[in-house]
Amino acid sequence: MFRFLVLAGYFELTMYLKLSGKLDQYINSHYSYLAYISMVLSFLLAIIQLTIWMKNLKLDSHLTGKVARLFSPLILLFPVLVGLFVPTVSLDSTTVSAKGYHFPLAAESASSGQSSDGTRVQYLKPDTSLYFTKAAYTKEMKASLKRYQGSDPLKITTQNYMELMEIIYLYPDEFRNRTIEYVGFVYNDPAHKGYQFLFRFGVIHCIADSGVYGLLTTGNQTSYANNTWVLAKGQISVEYNQDLKQTLPVLHVTSFRETSKPDNPYVYRVF
Repeated sequence: MFRFLVLAGYFELTMYLKLSGKLDQYINSHYSYLAYISMVLSFLLAIIQLTIWMKNLKLDSHLTGKVARLFSPLILLFPVLVGLFVPTVSLDSTTVSAKGYHFPLAAESASSGQSSDGTRVQYLKPDTSLYFTKAAYTKEMKASLKRYQGSDPLKITTQNYMELMEIIYLYPDEFRNRTIEYVGFVYNDPAHKGYQFLFRFGVIHCIADSGVYGLLTTGNQTSYANNTWVLAKGQISVEYNQDLKQTLPVLHVTSFRETSKPDNPYVYRVF
């Protein structure tokens, strides 16, 4: 009976996350089909366990000992309880202030990119190189760059946000003096007076590899408070950043307009 309750709990949890719109805060929305598959399997297995219990059948178990039999269901039950009772919140500039933003300065910093809570550190630039061989990654990025080359104004959307931010940081000279337009939330960093970061929180595969991604902006006449969502338009320049010890793309704003927060503030990497 307990196994039925746990499996039913998984089914109900997944259904709850989907119907409440919170599933996208845990995984890349393009992988939602995997959650649906697990939901269906949980339902089917729950029905099987209920049938077994009703028939009072006894199945052999791979677990031996009373301790194992007691604690294995509790381990399965824990994520269900967490999903149901721990509230989910959208990440914002408060998270950026708490965890900080980082940029991989050298190979050793990239290889040690784990924060104390087990997630990867948050970079200004999305980094998908871990999921490819070196040659395959270069080929993939070159193909992405080719799609966006030119001199026409470039609009960064929810769909292409992660891809474009990655190649803008990889090939900043290709976008020099290019007019860029995108929406993000403002983060004011005390170390960058006269500048404002314009960020979106992005997910590569799941929340464990999420990060805060965007550009440093300058030249705007209006200074906005943290978490203000704005539509920025300007031209890309390439500047050396003393604090991050890196040459970075910077958006010189020509227009800055406050806008409403998107229904889903997260962006996802599309492969």
